[in-house]
Amino acid sequence: MSTLNLSGSHPAFFILVGIPGMEKSHTWISIPFCMMYSAALLGNLVLLVTIVKERSLHEPMYIFLCMLAACDLLLSTATVPKTLSVLWSLSTQISFGGCLAQMFSISFIFVAESAILLAMAFDRYIAICDPLRYTTILTRSVVGKVGVVALIRSFCIMFPAIFLLKRLPYCGHNVMPHTYCEHIGVARLACADISVNIWYGVAAGFLSAGLDAISIAVSYVLIFRCLWGLPSWHASPKALHTCGSHLCVIAMFYTPAFFSFLAHRFGQHVPRHVLISLANLYVVVPPMLNPIIYGVRTRQIREHVAHLLRLGGLGGRA
Repeated sequence: MSTLNLSGSHPAFFILVGIPGMEKSHTWISIPFCMMYSAALLGNLVLLVTIVKERSLHEPMYIFLCMLAACDLLLSTATVPKTLSVLWSLSTQISFGGCLAQMFSISFIFVAESAILLAMAFDRYIAICDPLRYTTILTRSVVGKVGVVALIRSFCIMFPAIFLLKRLPYCGHNVMPHTYCEHIGVARLACADISVNIWYGVAAGFLSAGLDAISIAVSYVLIFRCLWGLPSWHASPKALHTCGSHLCVIAMFYTPAFFSFLAHRFGQHVPRHVLISLANLYVVVPPMLNPIIYGVRTRQIREHVAHLLRLGGLGGRA
C-alpha cells in the first residue's frame, strides 16, 4: 500500500493503476490510443478551422457541427493525456481536487455534447419537414442561445456530483483501478454507503442523455414520417443522406455510453478490464471518427477542406 497523505476524510491524491489485469500490455495498448488521439486532434482542428474560415459554412447545421468538434476536442484532451501518462508509468498520481476536476469536466462535456446532438436532430427536422421557415426559426441568435443553454444545463446537472464525492469518507483508500477519474469509480473507493451517488448518477443520466436520446428518436420518427409523405421518390434518398452522418454519430455516442454507464452501476459480472477498456475507447474513438464521418459524407465540408489543403500546399511552395 502506498504512503497515504490524508487530508480530512479524503486522501490528498489517488493512484491510477491503469487497466486491471493488463498491466504488462500497457505500453502496447498506449500506441493505438496515442494514434487515435492524434487523429482526433487533427481531424477536429481541421473541421473547426474549415467551418470558421469558410463563410458559406456559417449556417446552423455547420455551427452545431463546430460545437460538436469543440466538445470532442475537450473530451479527449480531458482524459487521454492522463491515460497515456498512466499507461507509460510517467505519472500515476492525481490530486483529490484534480480528480474531481477531471470527473466534472468529462461529465460536463458529455452532457453538453448530448444536448448538441439533440439540437442537430431538431435542425434536421426543421430543414426537412419545414424548410420554408428554416432560416426564420434557426437564426444565429437562436443557435447561440441553444449553445448557452446546453452549457448551463450541463453545469447544473453535474456540479452536485462534486459535493457528493467530497462528503464521502475514504478511510485511506486511494488506489483506483482506472486510467482516469469518473464519478462511480471514485465513489467505490469510499468506506460508506454510496447508494445516493449511484441513484444520483442514474437520475442525472436519465435527465440529460436519456431524455435527449428519447427526443432525438422522436425527431427522427417525425422526419421519417415526413419523408414517407414526400411526393417525389427521388427526394427521400437525398433528404436521408443529410441525416446519415448524424445518425452514425448518434449511434457511436450513445451506444457505448449507455452500456458503460449501466455496466459500471449494475453490471457486477462484467470483467473490470472490459469496463475500463470500453471507458477509454469511448473518449477517443467517437472524437476520432466524427470528423471523418462528416468529412466523407458532407460534400461542402469535403470540398472546402480540399480547398484549404491546396492553399496550404501552394503557400508552402511559395
